[in-house]
Order: sequence, then structure tokens, then C-alpha cells
Amino acid sequence: MKDAPNPNKVVVFSGAGLSQASGLPTFRDSLGLWQQYDVLQLASPIGFAKNPELVHQFYQERRLRAHQAKPNAAHLAIAALEQHYEVVVVTQNVDDLHERAGSSQVIHLHGKLNELRQTRAPYVVYPVDDQVFTEDSTAPDGMPWQPKQWRPNVVWFGEQVPFLTKAGEHLRDAGKVMVVGSSLEVEPAASLLSYCRQRAAKYFVDLTARHCPTGFYLWQGPAIEQVPKLVNSWLNSVQVDNSLNEVS
Repeated sequence: MKDAPNPNKVVVFSGAGLSQASGLPTFRDSLGLWQQYDVLQLASPIGFAKNPELVHQFYQERRLRAHQAKPNAAHLAIAALEQHYEVVVVTQNVDDLHERAGSSQVIHLHGKLNELRQTRAPYVVYPVDDQVFTEDSTAPDGMPWQPKQWRPNVVWFGEQVPFLTKAGEHLRDAGKVMVVGSSLEVEPAASLLSYCRQRAAKYFVDLTARHCPTGFYLWQGPAIEQVPKLVNSWLNSVQVDNSLNEVS
């Protein structure tokens, strides 16, 4: 049918809980970052304008920690899906663990920790990886480091989220959807699930499972355990189908 989702396309919607097993803190649980820091002081345009040095220090520490982290079993399993499926990862995470695990199509809704961008020209973006910036540093463009002229390439509170339309189009086309590591409490990203087709196979991987989205199958448990199991079940089903086609 013309309106049917693509059975060979998988969209993975991931959140901070996916990277937690790699040693990166989440944001909204009892030990999350926003329980320890003032959100508006460190993740808003107003906070940056008041104290850019403090904001850079906070994100620099997070960037270094993310650079040292390794993709976990869930990241690797998601990347393995590309053996037999077209896979698009839509992530709320600002780390690059999906890419380092091998995923080739990753949409970062909230930006990337390992990039800086100029404040005067927001679309001039520079990868910085584990580079540390101090008052004696040279900026990515070769000029002297000026904290007010640079900012982390992440989406702060009160700012628009890019790529929402693009992510929604992928979800609308997907025959399989996996949500993992997301509390689904952050808007507008959480509303993207409304794009999922009713006939798509939809799965929600969550440790605490306070609620499950309507129309989703719940796989309750740690992402590093449940995601590889779910991925293996999908890959095995493809192999069985291929075997049956060869026999027929």
C-alpha cells in the first residue's frame, strides 16, 4: 500500500539513558546533571551572556568526559542493524557515541558537545573533540580565544530545536521504531513520536517504565541488555525470511 511504512527502515530514538552505561550522567533522574547545577545558569543564552567562562568550563568538562567514554553494547547493537536495515538514529544526546559505534545516519536534535560555533555566525561550526580552551589558547579559526565569541554547538533552554521536521519524516516512513533511554519528558522532541505510523512495529526500551507510549511494546530492563536482545530478534527474523525465500 502507498501509505504503508517501509518495512526495511528502522528509526531509533535515543536519550541520555542510553549513554548512562558508558559513564555519562543523565539529566532528569535523582542523580542527573540538572539536580546538581542551575539549568539557566549553564544552559541558556542568558546564562552564557552573564558568565561565558563558567559555561565553557562546564561544557568543556562534559566534552572531555564524553571523549573518554566508549560506546556500550546498546550503541554497538544499534549500529549492527545496518547489516540488514536502513537505520536512522534520532538522538537527544550530544555525545558522539552512536557515530563511534558505527551508526552512519545520526540526527542530533540537541547539537553536539564536540563542536563549537561562532556566536556572530551561528552556522560556522568547528569540531574540537578533546581540545581544552583557556585564556592563552588559540580559537579554532586561529584567532585568540575569546569566550564571548564562541559557544558550544548545543541547543539551550529557550532555543529552537533544529531537524525536527527531518526527524519526523524519517519516523513517518519507518517500519520499525525503537525508543531507548529517553524519559519522553522533553519537548518538542518527545512529540516526534506522533509521526509514527500505526502499522509500524514500535518498541519502548526502558529500565523503570513509569509509562509506555500508546501503541508501543515494552521491553523493560537495562538498555545494554534489552537493546541487543531486540536487535538480535530483528536480525534473526531477516535471516529466517531470507532462508525461506531461497527455499521457495
